[in-house]
Formats: sequence, C-alpha cells, structure tokens
Amino acid sequence: MVLIDSSAWVEFFRKKGDLGVKLAVANLRNEMQAAVCGPVAMEILGGALEEHREAIGRDFSLLPWLRTDERLWLDSAAHYAKLRTHAVTAPWNDVLIATFSLWKGCRLYAPDKHFALMAPILGLRLYEPGPNGNYSPERDASL
Repeated sequence: MVLIDSSAWVEFFRKKGDLGVKLAVANLRNEMQAAVCGPVAMEILGGALEEHREAIGRDFSLLPWLRTDERLWLDSAAHYAKLRTHAVTAPWNDVLIATFSLWKGCRLYAPDKHFALMAPILGLRLYEPGPNGNYSPERDASL
C-alpha cells in the first residue's frame, strides 16, 4: 500500500499537472495500491473548486482510507520536534501525513521536497515510481 500525499493529488487533478506524477498516481490506483488519509483529503477537498469537490470525494471513497486515533497527534508532535532538532522545518500537516505513513507501515508518494528531508530522520519509506510511472513494488533490501 502507498499513501499518496496531497502534492501528488494536486498534480494528478490539475489539467496541466506533471505527467510523471499523473501516471504514477494512475498506476497506483490501477494496481489497487493507492491509499488516502484524513489530512490528505482535507487538503485536497478543502482546496478544490466547488464544482470538482463532489467528484474528487467520490474518487477518494473508492480508495482504502488509513485510520488512526488521537495518539497520532502526539507522535506527530514528537516527529515535528525531532525534525526541528535536525534543522528541518516542515509544514505540520506534512509531518502528520508522514506519521500516518509510519504508523501504517506503508510507503509514501510525495513529490513535495519536505518529505525527502524528513525521510532519513524519521525512517520514512518514500515511494519511487518505475519507468513511465509504472507501479514499483517494494524490493527486499537484503537482495
């Protein structure tokens, strides 16, 4: 499973969005590997034009939703503080989404540069699409 960040969804839904990102998101969905969480849905639906909101909501309803409880906020705060001690400042919602990914043990697809900065500090596993945006299964690091 791959949690898709808001930055990828923005490109996917944008008419002239980045083609590589569009292909990667489409292929994750086709392979039934795409997931969404509340903070991502809030960012996308909150920023969508009114005439697109319902269609995007229907689209998201077809995907697995990653759920959690209030402890996520405490872990996110700890991650935010840890990042600051490493001189990495990231938007709080990106830290929350990264924590979701860590909690659920899934990779995160995010073209947003903040996640690449957070990954080595938090142990975040970022998803890298294959050629032409094809789905790229996680490889065993011991191979």
